[in-house]
Amino acid sequence: MTTHIVLVLCLFVWALVITPLSIRLSDRYGIVDMPGGRKMHTTIMPRGAGIVLWLGYLVWALLAVSDQPILRYTAAGGTLVFLAGYWDDMVSVNPFLRFCIHLFAAAVVSATLQLPVPLKLICLIWIAGTTSAYNLIDGANGLCLLLCMTASACLVFLDGAYSFLPLFSLCAGILPWNFPKARTFLGDGGATLIGFLFASHIVFSYQTSFRAMAPLFLIITLGLTGGIPVIDTVFAILRRLLVSGSPFRPDRGHIHHRLLDAGISTIRAVSLLSALQAICVIAGLFLLKGEIL
Repeated sequence: MTTHIVLVLCLFVWALVITPLSIRLSDRYGIVDMPGGRKMHTTIMPRGAGIVLWLGYLVWALLAVSDQPILRYTAAGGTLVFLAGYWDDMVSVNPFLRFCIHLFAAAVVSATLQLPVPLKLICLIWIAGTTSAYNLIDGANGLCLLLCMTASACLVFLDGAYSFLPLFSLCAGILPWNFPKARTFLGDGGATLIGFLFASHIVFSYQTSFRAMAPLFLIITLGLTGGIPVIDTVFAILRRLLVSGSPFRPDRGHIHHRLLDAGISTIRAVSLLSALQAICVIAGLFLLKGEIL
């Protein structure tokens, strides 16, 4: 337990202290998010906090890889995801190309799973989808960070899944710089990295439980465990296909947009979605453990 406490504190302090440096880096090299259009912020905002997550995770992976060999694959795939997103933060990248990179990174992880091929394919698609889902939900201050922290906390405290502690700590260290008032954004690099790492640790942590599941049951379980980002993204894809014919065309139909447009404050909207996230993840965990249905 002492080791876990030290790990949490070190990664939290790293993220808290290094994030201001990432803000200066973003300002210097023009890695910023401009206001206007669907965006809610009214000032130019640095969006390079994702590099803090990436570097912090790599340091932890290097230190812990001898005890947790899976970190070779999560770190390698996460690096691909982060660099693709960071590239998009600097210059616009075709969303289909980014999704292909997400699929390849997910394949790096899913190929190592000890599962039947159909279940591996489900996990591959789910990892890639969750990677994008966390980016799509990142539309309100602190939302992406708090959804990941909520899910990670549920898994740690209810199931002893301590592999989620580093991700929780890194997000917690960045949170004061992003919520309730944002002084930096995660950017596509940071948001997609969070989604990828969360999803990858899920499949590695629970692949033993997955082996006994029918494909449809696994899809339902992963959908719940993915929580609000995954559920919102599924509805967003269906909505966009019906309205515009393209799942890659952005809109203001996400659940956080609807809550904010209804006059709910950012703090209340984020708190509500975090509570719903906890409910979804707990339900998914119960399914994994066979305690319901």
